[in-house]
Formats: sequence, structure tokens, C-alpha cells
Amino acid sequence: KGVSNMFRVIKTEFLKLRRYFILWIGVSLMLLTVLVTLFTSLAEDGMVWDFLFLYEQVIKNFATLIFPMCITLITGYMISREYTDDTLKNIVVIPISFRKLMAGKLAVSSVLSLIMGMVCFLFTVAGAFIMGYDGILFKNVLAGLVQMPLLALFEYMVIIPIIVLTGREGGNFFAGVIAAFVYGFIGMFAGGELQYIYPVSAVLGLINYRGYEEGVQWNIPLCALSVSVMLLAGIVFLFIKPREETAEKRRKEKRAVHKKGW
Repeated sequence: KGVSNMFRVIKTEFLKLRRYFILWIGVSLMLLTVLVTLFTSLAEDGMVWDFLFLYEQVIKNFATLIFPMCITLITGYMISREYTDDTLKNIVVIPISFRKLMAGKLAVSSVLSLIMGMVCFLFTVAGAFIMGYDGILFKNVLAGLVQMPLLALFEYMVIIPIIVLTGREGGNFFAGVIAAFVYGFIGMFAGGELQYIYPVSAVLGLINYRGYEEGVQWNIPLCALSVSVMLLAGIVFLFIKPREETAEKRRKEKRAVHKKGW
């Protein structure tokens, strides 16, 4: 029964997506990732750009600048709608717990992460064609079509704690967007052993990102551990009751207490 309810929650969330304009903002941010990268190619710095170099630079901007805040914005908006549309108080008595409701939204966002990664890669290929870059080979395109969606999924895993913590507060998802942006931006400066530990940069190791340098060696077990810890933290936060739910329970218990005597 619990699995069946969870499946219905996920199915309902997918149906709701058709009404959410926020998805188009996500697509626009994926396009922005590629456009920002292409803009840097206009600098007269002596670099020779081809498809692989463009792809590597897009990955860097995607992982550290755009995607963390993008997926936090989309998922936070999905959660916030239950508060702004005043539907949460009706949903939780069906009975579907707040935890299951949020878990359903997080599951849907994991699929959206894969889709956004694929969309960003397709924009990258289109940008390379428009700019006339060399190196657009089938094997490179196929590898990127697998690598970038996986990057998006791993990146989403390390963002989940921020999404859950800010989503529990109702209308606070914009604070989560800001936190996710800072969280990702710091990843740009992670180097040495720190890049294996800091979650945002650790995901690059899981996809064997080489930064356009041959022979880059990643500590894959340490990277996997870093990502796993963040995912586990998100799950733990999910099982902690939100403040609103606890407060409401206290109010009900207070009303249930009867005075004795006079």
C-alpha cells in the first residue's frame, strides 16, 4: 500500500509539471550555460576552441555556476506550490505524510535533472555547430549524451540537503537558491585533495572530468564517499518532521487539554 501511494504521488507530480512555467526557466538556464561559455570563446587569448574544449568548459560552468541553483529553484518551486496554493493542509489528511509528499517531488526532480543535463548537452552540440567547431564526432557526442545527464544527477544528489532543509520552511526556497549558488560557486576554487572531498567538485570525479588535460587522476572512492554522505544527509533531513507540522501538533495537544477543578 505504501509503495502504491508513493507511485501515485510521483505520477501526480509529473502531471502537475505541465502547469509549471518554472520548467521553461530551467531550460533557459541551460541555454544560458552554453551562451556564457561561448561568450568566453570570443576572448583573444590564443586558445583554439573545438567541440571537446567547448564541452569541457560547459561542464565546468554547468556544475559550479548554473545547475545547483537551477535544480534548487525548480524543486523548491514545486514544494512551495503546496504552501502558496494552500493545498498542503488538505493533502496531509488523505493520508499522505509531508515526508512522502516531499519524497515524491524529490524523485520527480531526479528525473528532471537527467532531462536538464541532456538539454544542456544538446544546446552545447548546437552551439558547436553554429560556431563551426571541429571535433563533433559521433563517439564524442554519444559519450557526452551519457556523461552530462549523469553529472546532473550526481550534482542533484549533493544539493538535496539544501532543497530539503529550505523546502521544509515553506516559502523559503529562494534562500535555498542563493545557498545552492554559493555552494556551487565555491566548487570552482576547490583544488588538490579538496576537490575529492568538496561535493560539488567531487561529482566531476565520478564522471571522470579531465578539464581538458590528459592524465588527470581522480580519487574515485573519496569522490563517491563525498557524494554519498550528502545524499544520506538529505535522506536524514527528510525524515525529520518540519517545524510547521510539529507546531501544529502542539497546538492540537494544547486544545485537547481540559482544565481541572474550577
